[in-house]
Amino acid sequence: MSDTPADPIRVCIVDDDPFVTTSLATILAAEPDVAVAGEGHDGNEAAALFERERPDVLLMDIQMPGTDGLAAAERILAAHPDARIVFLTTFSDDEYIVRALRLGAKGYLIKQEVATIAPALRTVMSGQSVLGDEVLDRVDALVSGLAASGAAALASAPGAERTGTTSPLDSLSERERAIVEQVAEGLDNKEIAAALYISEGTVRNHISAILQKLALKNRTQLAITYYRAR
Repeated sequence: MSDTPADPIRVCIVDDDPFVTTSLATILAAEPDVAVAGEGHDGNEAAALFERERPDVLLMDIQMPGTDGLAAAERILAAHPDARIVFLTTFSDDEYIVRALRLGAKGYLIKQEVATIAPALRTVMSGQSVLGDEVLDRVDALVSGLAASGAAALASAPGAERTGTTSPLDSLSERERAIVEQVAEGLDNKEIAAALYISEGTVRNHISAILQKLALKNRTQLAITYYRAR
């Protein structure tokens, strides 16, 4: 068996403040499994940097002069749907959070939570999404934006009862609800498969079907919807 270490996580950092990019690069370079592949300072540089370096994760600010982080992410994800983009910002604004997750970002962290960045990168590389503590504290506000269209569609569906207790999860089967609960607990597909005695492929298929039913884009949105519906 080979003891060759895994390749480091290649990260590009984009922030309009050069001091921030330099500081983050220094912090992340100290991690044995992280390599900083490049730095940029606006949305246009972010897009160009991603095309040139194809990093494992793009760590990017939202508010930047000219082309901001959200516009850059939209451009990058249109060309590379599998791109892993994590926003790192001082702005825990609900609108920014909702827009970021709707775009398909893999995470939204607050700059003050510096110690969480490296662990968050590892989590994203494992196939999960990440939200900072301050963002999680505002789950209710997030869900109002993320699930509004889905809830409205359920409420206006033919025969829908307007009791005020309708949940987006009501459309799911018992098995699907069990999987959603496991996702909300932070388990990956392998762990869910072991817990429910099904194959990883079955888990993937169920999650894809669940996301489609609920009009959600990723596991983070699914977890938020679950906690809001409890």
